[in-house]
Amino acid sequence: MANILVVEDDLLMQKVAESILRREGHHVTIVKDGKDAFAQLDSGTPYDLVITDILMPYANGYEIVSRVKQMKAPIPVVIVSSVGDEDSVQEGMSIGADGYLSKPIIGSELLALVRRLLGQSQ
Repeated sequence: MANILVVEDDLLMQKVAESILRREGHHVTIVKDGKDAFAQLDSGTPYDLVITDILMPYANGYEIVSRVKQMKAPIPVVIVSSVGDEDSVQEGMSIGADGYLSKPIIGSELLALVRRLLGQSQ
């Protein structure tokens, strides 16, 4: 299955996303902030998808989207936002995010979006 990088500073949200994605057979790497995300992206690990929160320490989700989209082989990026944070979602989509999820994450929505972005059938 896919190699997915999850960038999230909230421990509970980390565990929820990781559990849902691992049950589907994906390999999941969790990092807690933008600095660690950049380190992972620069490590040469071939990620198939990045899921990132918007508001985090060191570098925000917009910076992560921008970095991923500048890579030689850009990969899909999903931004995760608090409910009702429409302006943040629109900004993320305008700089290249491929999808978004509202918090709290709903498993079926996460999996449907991941499948769509990875081109997998249900």
